[in-house]
Amino acid sequence: MDSAEALRHVKKIKLMKFRFLIFSGLMVLFFFGEIAISFSDKTNRNSIINDENLSFALNLENSDSHFEQAIYIDKLFESFIEHYNIKGASVSITKDEKLIYAKGFGMANEETGQSVQPGHLFRLASVSKLITAVAVIHMAENNILSLDDKVFGKEGILNDEIYLDFKDKRFDEVSVRQLLNHTAGWSRRSGDPLFNSDIINRKMKNAPGDDLEKLIRYELKKNLYYNPGTEYSYSNLGYAILGKIIEKKSGLYYEDYVVMNVLKPMGINDMHIGSSLYHEKLPNEVRYYEPAGSSQCLAFDGSGRMVPKSYGGNNIPLIGPAGGWVASSPELAKFLCSIDGFNNVPDFLDSTSVYNMADPKSAGKGLFGWRGSDQHGTWWRTGSLSGTSTFVVRMENGLNWVVLLNTSSYKRTRIHNKLSKIIFAASYRVKEWPEYNLFTSMENNNVNPIEKIPVKNPEL
Repeated sequence: MDSAEALRHVKKIKLMKFRFLIFSGLMVLFFFGEIAISFSDKTNRNSIINDENLSFALNLENSDSHFEQAIYIDKLFESFIEHYNIKGASVSITKDEKLIYAKGFGMANEETGQSVQPGHLFRLASVSKLITAVAVIHMAENNILSLDDKVFGKEGILNDEIYLDFKDKRFDEVSVRQLLNHTAGWSRRSGDPLFNSDIINRKMKNAPGDDLEKLIRYELKKNLYYNPGTEYSYSNLGYAILGKIIEKKSGLYYEDYVVMNVLKPMGINDMHIGSSLYHEKLPNEVRYYEPAGSSQCLAFDGSGRMVPKSYGGNNIPLIGPAGGWVASSPELAKFLCSIDGFNNVPDFLDSTSVYNMADPKSAGKGLFGWRGSDQHGTWWRTGSLSGTSTFVVRMENGLNWVVLLNTSSYKRTRIHNKLSKIIFAASYRVKEWPEYNLFTSMENNNVNPIEKIPVKNPEL
């Protein structure tokens, strides 16, 4: 038996072992009304999407990233997760827009014994802003809106009656562009409203509208901190409002619009707005972990319950456009290849838009979606939530990196700085990158991809 035949035999045995777990797990999920992989009604509304296409990432196994110098990358990340007590990580790398590395490290769910595989989903935290920015700019390219459109007031996009009762007249000046680059006039000096939803829920308990509408109305009753367009102040609220703008201009729910008009055209099938509670998570989504000794907090729903912050402390669907997406690292890498300005894969946006997003001279200090860029052609985006840290990097040498963690740290900045050092060290250490492309080889694989992720979730 040659090595290729032996590998096929091993994979066949693995699939046979998984089948029983998958069948029994799916029966449990359907019994409780969950829908595996596809869209679920996580926000008490029905999605218009009924999608049976599954992600190529579910066909990937850690052993598929097998080029010789991958051992350098393996050792760096194995050492990293051990040193920082990270339960699990997923890492994907593209070179010249070919997926050449996609591996999981550690545990997807320590309690059930699942190790991380490339197809596991992770919360993206603020990397979600990059997705929202692309959706908005794509709308602008198609003349659905203009980046200089006003947001509030009778002439604004959000000119519904519920948004017209504001006392600070400067709200009339807020534009879509200012929401994108964090210059709309808000400040987090008094706290971030997206992460104080327990307070807002109690104060707006009897107000009509969904959670985001209540939050926007609550903020409109306050004053802006500075004149719109004059100062930079990082704002999750601004990106949440961009989600509401997408809904108003498209007539679709934010998630549905982005999936149908942004992700599907890119060939991405398994990215979703996540859920707040453990029992709501998708079958191939990891479990999230907080640092040892983390205290509980008030539940986001205003009920007064004390809950773990990563499961009930944050309203993930509310945070959605600013930080609520979940994805696997290979599919997020595919997303990056559609907005990186390189030539092997056609960009989803016009080339001018792609480069303007990361250019402070064009987009402003806050950029559009990206967190930072430098004069060497490196663009990056970080994200942090309780139970999650994320980092994506686009490099001028044709490398894109995606790192997703299912464990948060008190030292968020240090984690991202360390990941940056690992990425640059590995980029220069590896002298020969492989020629294969896991994007295309996995899409052509005829194995049923759902059989690659065992469903083992007894807590349901």
